[in-house]
Amino acid sequence: MTGKVEQFTEERKAYNEILARYANSSQKRFYGLDASTYEEGALDKKTKELLGFVASLVLRCDDCILYHLIECHKAKVDSKELAEAVSIGLLVGGSITIPHVRRAMKVWDEELADS
Repeated sequence: MTGKVEQFTEERKAYNEILARYANSSQKRFYGLDASTYEEGALDKKTKELLGFVASLVLRCDDCILYHLIECHKAKVDSKELAEAVSIGLLVGGSITIPHVRRAMKVWDEELADS
């Protein structure tokens, strides 16, 4: 069985290819801005991905949560750092974020943590 991370990554790539065929110049500029925002700058990539994860958690976007969780892993976020970020997301987002935290931590535990 394919893991959630692998399935998400494959689907996202396929959807992005379709999206690129239809995107107009305004949309392409937005996608470029999104990508460049997470590059190294005054804040390092790790911090930016943790910020993206927390924002996605508060907004309760499961696709965004998973994307930033994967990127946090690539940026070498460890489980303690992620747990602190989750605490901030819970504080800001409230108990309604708990189901999203559960799903995120399941993926982290089963597919990403310490790998």
